[in-house]
Amino acid sequence: MAPISIVADGAIPPKSGIKVIVVGAGFGGLTAAIESHRQGHSVEIYESFPELKPLGDIISFGNNGGRIFHRWDNGSVSASMRAISINLQTYGFKIHKYDTGEVVRHQAAAPRNEEAPAFNGHRGELHEIVFRYAESLGIKIHLGRRVVRYFEDGEGAGVEFEVRGVGVENEGKREVVRGDVVVGADGVRSKARTLVLGYEDKPKSSGYAVWRAWYSNKDMLLDPLTAPFCTNGDTFNGWIGPDVHFLFSTIKNGSDCCWVLTHKDEHDIDESWSFPGKLEDVLKVLEGWDPMCKRIVEKTPSIVDWKLVYRDPLPTWVSKEGRICLLGDAAHPFLPTSAQGATQALEDGVTLAVCLKRAGKQNVAAAVRAYQEIRYDRVKAVQKIGETTRDMWHKADWDKVKKDPKSIELPREDWILKFDAERHAEEVFDEVVKNLS
Repeated sequence: MAPISIVADGAIPPKSGIKVIVVGAGFGGLTAAIESHRQGHSVEIYESFPELKPLGDIISFGNNGGRIFHRWDNGSVSASMRAISINLQTYGFKIHKYDTGEVVRHQAAAPRNEEAPAFNGHRGELHEIVFRYAESLGIKIHLGRRVVRYFEDGEGAGVEFEVRGVGVENEGKREVVRGDVVVGADGVRSKARTLVLGYEDKPKSSGYAVWRAWYSNKDMLLDPLTAPFCTNGDTFNGWIGPDVHFLFSTIKNGSDCCWVLTHKDEHDIDESWSFPGKLEDVLKVLEGWDPMCKRIVEKTPSIVDWKLVYRDPLPTWVSKEGRICLLGDAAHPFLPTSAQGATQALEDGVTLAVCLKRAGKQNVAAAVRAYQEIRYDRVKAVQKIGETTRDMWHKADWDKVKKDPKSIELPREDWILKFDAERHAEEVFDEVVKNLS
């Protein structure tokens, strides 16, 4: 086995000669590109949105994701992310019974790990930090590129795009790009899925949806009962009820508020799964709950109604010729209760970049297949955590919780959070390739 070699920050790796095309500039696509750059590959990103906007609400990265961020730019990327993320070292996580409001468990925050930090913050703000870091490395990010089709042959793979954006040069024209490998990191509706699978795989409803919101503390401060959430630093509270859970956080020292409410829902998602939500629908679900939940929701200016997409486990993430692969949500969408969806996309990007380096330009297809082999079982196991956590909360036995309050805690499992994706890929690569041949 070759010696383990974790890329030191600032080191200039030898050029591999491998050209990587990444489709999608979300966290997974950006990480695949940044890690490809770290490992010596040439890489470019193509994204459908025409401009960068700090959209969205709260997103979480576990310690296994923070370890990846921390290796970028001598820790300056993770330091920037920490500055705008929630700090729960003092507050922890208070878990309430839905009707009485009783705190049934006060879960302490995990000890801070500077080399593998955890982050909870605004998706758009954290995304911009990673996006700008990719740009600073000289990685070309082409915006306004809508995928028309993916294709591959024995020599490589490529994508055909339509150029979009008002005032953009070549608006409406077609653009074709080729590389040694194409990474479909463009979400659950990626056209790469159809090429990889050989058939169209439509999303299904998971049976649940999430109302979600992010807003300033202005109206919260005017109510003496809700003001304490915003005047004592960052907070994190959860109310657990029958087939419903409501999570509420204040962040940036209490200046911003955000909440998510997961509930049963069978909405048709053939066309879209994200809509403007109605506060009256949220309040109806919260009837009979702790009045504090209603007070929080009533101060929310607007919400999004997000249907949780479910997909059966894919038989493969890799195309027939081994030149196109799926990454992140395109390969494995997660439920929010896993708190690992984005982090697992980061691990994908790291693993793929290492496999390409170890295999070399003449063995790109073997590298891509090794990437899937290394990631597949771990991803499948971590995905289950989202289901088991949701069910543990939604079907809570309150008599059991009274006897064992720890049973209602948000899981923090070492096999997930202490994982080092780069080191693991380096350690197992040779054996995996040997078994695939």
